[in-house]
Amino acid sequence: MSTFIDVHALHTLPPNNINRDDTGAPKTATFGGVPRQRVSSQAWKRAIRKDFPEYLSPDQLGTRTKRVVEKTVGKLQELDPSWETGRAAEAVEAAFQAAGIKTNRPKPKDGEEEALGETGYLLFLSAHQIERLARSIIDSDGAKPSKKDAKKLLDEEHSVDIAMFGRMVADSPDFNVDAAVQVAHALSVGPAEPEFDYYTAVDDVVEDAEETGAGMIGTVQMMSSTLYRYSTIDMTQLEENLASREAAAEATKAFVQSFITSMPTGKQNTFANRTMPEAVVVSVRSDRPVSWINAFEEPVAESPGENRRVQAAEKLAREAADLETVYDAPAEKTWVMAIGSLANALAEVGSPVSRNQLLDELEEALAVEETA
Repeated sequence: MSTFIDVHALHTLPPNNINRDDTGAPKTATFGGVPRQRVSSQAWKRAIRKDFPEYLSPDQLGTRTKRVVEKTVGKLQELDPSWETGRAAEAVEAAFQAAGIKTNRPKPKDGEEEALGETGYLLFLSAHQIERLARSIIDSDGAKPSKKDAKKLLDEEHSVDIAMFGRMVADSPDFNVDAAVQVAHALSVGPAEPEFDYYTAVDDVVEDAEETGAGMIGTVQMMSSTLYRYSTIDMTQLEENLASREAAAEATKAFVQSFITSMPTGKQNTFANRTMPEAVVVSVRSDRPVSWINAFEEPVAESPGENRRVQAAEKLAREAADLETVYDAPAEKTWVMAIGSLANALAEVGSPVSRNQLLDELEEALAVEETA
């Protein structure tokens, strides 16, 4: 039987531009016939991945880069400083070639040293995979590995972020890893339109000279909204990717923590939009993942005297109850972490908990699932 962990959140942001399009405007999407603020799944996945070091050790994580040769050469020389850079680079490039992963050396600019080989795309490798490849090269004194050995070195002991978010290797599909986590685009629960902030910057020297006028002027676009955020974890796939149920449970706990605390960094220095979700709901399911986004297909209306966040929580609770009733498919266990009146609105959805309680009880539930 599969186990899925669904994570829902209501997260209100003041004026912000945490995820912008090619024109610099906050990203949007039309849902329910009205424009909404949107934060792409890619933006929040990266924010979560960058937050992982707060909860996981470096050897549990990976690196996504074109500069895999440079990264591996650095590890090789860390393990054995006697290796000269040129020799190490040739051995590393040969090992990647044996695995079917192409690398090319960019043409150096005038006066620059020759660069190390790069892949034509971002390649996701775990810390263990990089170290194992480096040790293999040292042990073999730089001999080119067989295709089988090279693939084994780079396709075992996946990091948590690779296991969760997957890996695609265009040159060699054998290295592809199916993602165990899906993250939805966050959407505002009600209508949202960009606004423009007109700003000026004052020249300090001109000001001291008692002259008037701005040193520069400009505009920046912004939005404010309450977002509905959703993600789901396929525990069966995660366990397969990490080759350990215990590791999968630890990774899930870290993911939930980072889902709560992470924030995309776009224009943070401009807006300081550092809020926390006002409500987080986590469910353990044994049937299939279920998003509650359709609670907001009819947008939350702006009404005098009505709290938008409370209205959103009430709509979310109704959607959850309606789906459970119609499909007769309740979650195995649900926890609700919410503030103030939102906790009352979500009281029927699940057990009220603090963040530490949520994480501890989720860990216990996954441990029970493991031994069942």
